[in-house]
Amino acid sequence: MRITPRRLAAGMSLWIPNLFSGIRVRRFSEDWTHATVELHVNVFTRNYVKTAFGGSMSAMTDPYFFMLVMHQLGRDYVVWDTRGEIEFLKPGRGVLTAEFSVPREKAEELRQRAHGGGKVLEWFETVITDGDGDTVARVRRQVYIREKKRVAAARR
Repeated sequence: MRITPRRLAAGMSLWIPNLFSGIRVRRFSEDWTHATVELHVNVFTRNYVKTAFGGSMSAMTDPYFFMLVMHQLGRDYVVWDTRGEIEFLKPGRGVLTAEFSVPREKAEELRQRAHGGGKVLEWFETVITDGDGDTVARVRRQVYIREKKRVAAARR
């Protein structure tokens, strides 16, 4: 069964770490260039002072850039999340949202840079916003991309 953007969004929302962390994947675009993720701040996802737990905000941004890159590049590439940075700007309350975007042009640039099996490390950025549209946190994620060795070797 081929994974579709709609199935992946539903599956990621029901995945136990996300489900119990209040994280809901609202959508992956049909062309795998965009994703929208929400964090519902509630009794289970808030900290001691009743605002969004920083670990939950980090978790809501963890796999989505690498997933967008991976689905655009296909099975001939190794893609994974290697590092993350988060800068908290204001307390998060209510429903928080993060938008992830990897345009086709960016994915093609990464494909070219990884051609031949070389390692590529690329930083992606997003913000987490609250219901008023205010920025709660700035997030950076580093993604590792490499053409699989068998593919690079077959070209030689």
